[in-house]
Amino acid sequence: MPITELHTKELSPSFGIEAHNFPLQPDTLNQSARLIEDLIKKASFWGSLLGLIHISLARRLGELDDFKPYHRAGRINRLQYDELFDVGNIEANDSIVDPKFPRAPDWAGQCPLPPELTEKDYVACHSILHIKKFAAPEHFANIEPADYPMVRHKLVQKHKPSGRMNLYLAMHIPHIENLVPEGSKTLFEKLFDHATQEKYRVVVEWEDVGDMVVWDNTCTMHCAMCGQFAYRYRRDMRRVTVHDGSSQAWGLEERTDVRQGLP
Repeated sequence: MPITELHTKELSPSFGIEAHNFPLQPDTLNQSARLIEDLIKKASFWGSLLGLIHISLARRLGELDDFKPYHRAGRINRLQYDELFDVGNIEANDSIVDPKFPRAPDWAGQCPLPPELTEKDYVACHSILHIKKFAAPEHFANIEPADYPMVRHKLVQKHKPSGRMNLYLAMHIPHIENLVPEGSKTLFEKLFDHATQEKYRVVVEWEDVGDMVVWDNTCTMHCAMCGQFAYRYRRDMRRVTVHDGSSQAWGLEERTDVRQGLP
């Protein structure tokens, strides 16, 4: 498909692009991957996607994550391929999960950095179990995130695709190194409030079957939002995760083949 047939619309001044007529046929996937790389320098975007093309397209962008560590930890994937993560609201027995799952995802990203941050060299510790326990304390009552490995990343780093300085920020940061607990908590909350201001956010509504959203986890945060479809309808949604291929992918840690599935 000629690039001239691709129609895009800016969704916010700093990030977010809607793309129509995006090439997603088997014989156009190389071109599709290059278009995604070009667009991701500017924004998260969405188009339309079906079937195994999802995996094939993602594989052209880099090494893929898979479900195998979760299998080993006892989780069941109702989907056929290990590269597909089930992020819908359907249980393995085909029932709708409870509690509700929303319809629209919300993104925050590409906000100007507070000036004082560029003068510091903060290191943040990341733990997926921290946010899981925060979201479901009863389910993870017997899990202490500090007992599991954490990954250390610079809090401020350059986003390689765009060349812009970036807050490497997420809710799965339990603490910032070399700060007392209260100071770490205060700084994190200040930065999180700054990054999630309304002017730095964009909401994506799912419109049609086969809609696709692409975003860069290294420079945006995302969360699901409540909608009128919660509880009432099946939401069959799959995600493919491409590993960070930049020099900062492993943060301040040594690269390892050890992979931790959630307990």
